[in-house]
Amino acid sequence: MSLNLELKQMRADFVAKTPVEVHGILFKIIEDLQSSGIATGLEVGSKARDFQLTDALGQPVRLSDEWKKGPVILQFYRGAWCPYCNVQLLSYQKILPDIQRLGAQLIAISPQSPDNTLSQTEKLELNFHVVSDTRGLVAAKYNLLYDVPEYLIDMYKSFPLDLTEYNASERWILPVPATIMIDEDGIIRYSHVDPDFTVRLEPSELLYHLQSL
Repeated sequence: MSLNLELKQMRADFVAKTPVEVHGILFKIIEDLQSSGIATGLEVGSKARDFQLTDALGQPVRLSDEWKKGPVILQFYRGAWCPYCNVQLLSYQKILPDIQRLGAQLIAISPQSPDNTLSQTEKLELNFHVVSDTRGLVAAKYNLLYDVPEYLIDMYKSFPLDLTEYNASERWILPVPATIMIDEDGIIRYSHVDPDFTVRLEPSELLYHLQSL
């Protein structure tokens, strides 16, 4: 099964099991982001925005140091609490040997604090960088950041899900999920940005575009 077929089935199962007033609110943010035109990412061909963030092991990761080693795939995701993000990252983990064979590497970025990013076991088994953008500064640089609206904050709190605790920040912020490919000159060569968080770049498409770098 392809990644997006799996995600589509997950969404259908969730809709079938929850009242419309629940999933209607959760998915309303997709329409709001689409109609607003905000958080659409940077243009292909533009210079990547450099940054230094801390990974799940507490080590600093500077983007410009990494792209000098070869192409970099930046994966912005909402957090470990998001099941769609988890399925995507797992699918990319499976093709990581192919990514590395092409001389590239994967860096996953979320607003979560390092302590909330991964379990200790997962930290020890990491095969790619997972870094924390708790203030959303990097997501903002890449034009992916948005403030979570009040109607969604209230819904998340009812679960309960408190993003201020996950992200160690007072602001309720999230990035639009995005997959961005950067070449060794620090130029964005491909970008997949979709405000529909249930739609992600297929692993096969990722490898196809990576081969062209």
